[in-house]
Amino acid sequence: MAMAYILLAVIGLASGIIGALVGLGGGIILVPATLFMGVNLGLIDGITPQSVVGLSVIMMIFIGLASTLSYMKAKMVDYRSGYIFFAGSVPGTVLGAFVNKGLDLSSFNLYFGILLILLSTLLLVRKYLKPVHWFVDRGKQRTFTDKMGETHVFGYPLWFALLLTFGIGFASGLFGMGGGSIIVPAMILLFLFPPHIAVGTSMFMVFLSAIVNSITHISLGNVPWLYAIPVVPAAYIGAKLGAKLNQKMKSETLVVALRIIFLILGVRSIIEGVFG
Repeated sequence: MAMAYILLAVIGLASGIIGALVGLGGGIILVPATLFMGVNLGLIDGITPQSVVGLSVIMMIFIGLASTLSYMKAKMVDYRSGYIFFAGSVPGTVLGAFVNKGLDLSSFNLYFGILLILLSTLLLVRKYLKPVHWFVDRGKQRTFTDKMGETHVFGYPLWFALLLTFGIGFASGLFGMGGGSIIVPAMILLFLFPPHIAVGTSMFMVFLSAIVNSITHISLGNVPWLYAIPVVPAAYIGAKLGAKLNQKMKSETLVVALRIIFLILGVRSIIEGVFG
């Protein structure tokens, strides 16, 4: 048990740092890492796709809280968008949590990996895609001037934002990854959000969504509370560090970091799903 606690604390710290750094919420790190340590190496007892998702959503409440507070101080949160995205994601989150009950480990890994590879590919070709002004032109436009003096114009139609975040909420409830791994690329590619604002707003939405997500998974009995003891404080500290690092990095560096993380985790997850 002591070894399991140490491993979970390390995983929680890494999840907090990376999750807050690029707006993922941390579940995208904790879920595959904990499954690998628990199922493949047998170092953490009682790990299943359901229990690791339950642990992940509890952790994301604290990652979301810690990083949101940091981004609020730096004025990198678009509150209006955060509330809209949250409203759209709630019903999808609840539905995804119930669908999660029927997934075995191989199916979980396979679908999770395919999703990550898709997101990585979208970010890889981002520079070669023409800006999608269609959504911005048909929505309420916002402006933001970054530290370099560059003014960004972004926006989205309300109906599309709600539809998109319903799907994101479903993936969040299904995979326990916070939704940030999908909403950040969508905000950057479709709505033309500046990456730093996309990350800050994503973490605000992750915090709100994780509360709803956790209630659903608690009611389903998916949360391993003893394992939350080392994960939560480590993830909270990690999220504080990640948010500070974010404010010192260039926007394009964040996009590169997202792409590399998705690609590595996606390939590993698909291999586990097919051959595991």
